[in-house]
Amino acid sequence: MTRFHASTPLKAAGLLAMFFIFIMAALCSITFGQIPTSFQMVYDALFHYDQNVTEHIIITTTRVSRTVIAAVIGASLAIAGALMQALTRNPLAAPDIFGINAGAIFFIVFSATFFSVDSLVHYMWIAFLGAGVAGVFVYFLGSMGKDGLSPIKIVLAGAAITAFFVSFTQGLLVIDEQSIQTVLFWLAGSVAGRDMEMLLPVLPFMIIAVLIALFLGRAINILLSGEDVAKSLGQRTVLMKLLIGIVVVFLAGGSVAVAGSIGFIGLIVPHMVRGLIGTDYRWVIPYSALTGASLLLLADVAARFVIMPHEMPIGAMTALLGTPFFIHIARKGVAAK
Repeated sequence: MTRFHASTPLKAAGLLAMFFIFIMAALCSITFGQIPTSFQMVYDALFHYDQNVTEHIIITTTRVSRTVIAAVIGASLAIAGALMQALTRNPLAAPDIFGINAGAIFFIVFSATFFSVDSLVHYMWIAFLGAGVAGVFVYFLGSMGKDGLSPIKIVLAGAAITAFFVSFTQGLLVIDEQSIQTVLFWLAGSVAGRDMEMLLPVLPFMIIAVLIALFLGRAINILLSGEDVAKSLGQRTVLMKLLIGIVVVFLAGGSVAVAGSIGFIGLIVPHMVRGLIGTDYRWVIPYSALTGASLLLLADVAARFVIMPHEMPIGAMTALLGTPFFIHIARKGVAAK
């Protein structure tokens, strides 16, 4: 424990630096877009609002809410990924491994195909339900057997549930082509067109999950020391894993419900953070939150300019950024063997 305390001032300074980067990324998200504005105009819109100025209306009604949503989702996905990698002890683990994205997408397509649901607000609640159902299935499948829940079993359970939901989703999309057009942009993942009314209903769940995650740092450090060691120190490992799983469902499920499927943030951010500050989860979690929020904000800004005058879905942008990193991690893992 001494090394944790020895570097605490440096880590605290680094956290302040990450917060500054996050603020700058948020400011860029509010300022830059297809309709040009300036930092001065943003300041005026926020503190001296004039309803007769078009740019002020765009900034306050569209860009601010988009920035908040991107920041919340980026932080949530990054924390969820960090927790998943700790829970499964798998460097390639991400919220997708829980089948959360796949479950949410299946429920969306199912509702669009058989119940003609076409409202983003309805999609939000349906996706949240699907994410929760998928998470419950994975947990119970991973807990079956005499040995109970284990990292390998929960990985296999997540892969099985993901394959199950993806197969049925593809079948439904083949049956009903209209569903493809209805949910295509949502499936690609985007924060465009979302407003605070979509985030607010699930925001309390996500805030509670973030707060729980922040207090789980020390317990996760103990859990990572080994199952036997954790039990000898009095930790209820099964209960701890269940709690981590619930937090992941709330964070990733809420993110998918609002913005659709946005990949790779939960995979690459925890690696970046651990490479920077080490494996103390008391610091990994807050660092992941700020780094994930900043990365998704910057990806969203870039997505506005890549194919102007159109806009690239942010899920495609994160995939473009994350795929080389994924290949690097996979090759590194194979080389380590």
